[in-house]
Amino acid sequence: MPDLTVIIPNFNGKHLLKQCFESLKIQNCSMDVIVVDNGSTDGSADYINLNYPEFKLVENRENLGFSKAVNQGIAASNTDFVMLLNNDVVLERCAIKNLLTCIKKDSEIFAAASKMLNSDELTIDDAGDEYTLLGWTKKVGNGKPETAYSKDREIFSACAGAAIYRRKVFDEIGYLDESFFAYMEDVDISYRARIHGYKCVYCSKAVVYHLGSATSGSKYNSFKIKLAARNNVYVPYKNMPWPQLLLNLIFLVIGYFIKYLFFLRKGYGNDYLNGLKEGLHSLDRVGKVEYKWDRLTNYLYIEWYLIKNTLHSIWS
Repeated sequence: MPDLTVIIPNFNGKHLLKQCFESLKIQNCSMDVIVVDNGSTDGSADYINLNYPEFKLVENRENLGFSKAVNQGIAASNTDFVMLLNNDVVLERCAIKNLLTCIKKDSEIFAAASKMLNSDELTIDDAGDEYTLLGWTKKVGNGKPETAYSKDREIFSACAGAAIYRRKVFDEIGYLDESFFAYMEDVDISYRARIHGYKCVYCSKAVVYHLGSATSGSKYNSFKIKLAARNNVYVPYKNMPWPQLLLNLIFLVIGYFIKYLFFLRKGYGNDYLNGLKEGLHSLDRVGKVEYKWDRLTNYLYIEWYLIKNTLHSIWS
């Protein structure tokens, strides 16, 4: 029996599915596949039923968001591990086997991230995500040569576009936060896992190719920027105890201001500000993670990790 379920959210991605699905069929390990279609209007569901009847299809009547779709897939799975996979990702033949090898090395590993390459196959898209005191998430290695980051290492969080997770941890810490809808939900779940004493790793031999922003339409757009800005408010509020949040507040404000100037230059300043405002006005949508004294060491380690990432981000 397979010990892995691959979960693929889909929204009007029919034109992407063949490449993604065919790369799954050549993997040198067994798996279950669940596709959660978020009310696509491009014939995606019919295409999947006709051409890939071996895949389980969950059909939603409307777009419920990435987080909700993933949670539906996790709930429908019964394997030890689940892999979250974007429909615009193509995998090398040994990618999943290498991810499984990475995560099975240590029972404290919650997630293992793949080496995501851009579609040019020459440069890195993402070699693990890092989070900072400024409230920024950094895609490590973005734009650097494919040969960079050839060693496995610990990372703050795994990009949910192509990462494997230990399923039982979801039962312990909760599933993805559906109030996020999309963007930053993978940072939030990894943050929560760290609070509970788990860690994430980067698996350098698990190579995948990422078309990038194929579903949202572009690298920068009003919808994406506003949503990401709102969720950038949610993440620290939800996961940091009040003393830690107050300690880091000045850094978060500085980070938000710098990001505002960045998007202002690109013509999206108002979208970013509106996202921050929405986040501040809707904090009641996300419940704070309950602080427990026996996790103090985990919180201290997280703070040290955030400081290290911030300094590295400034000087690199």
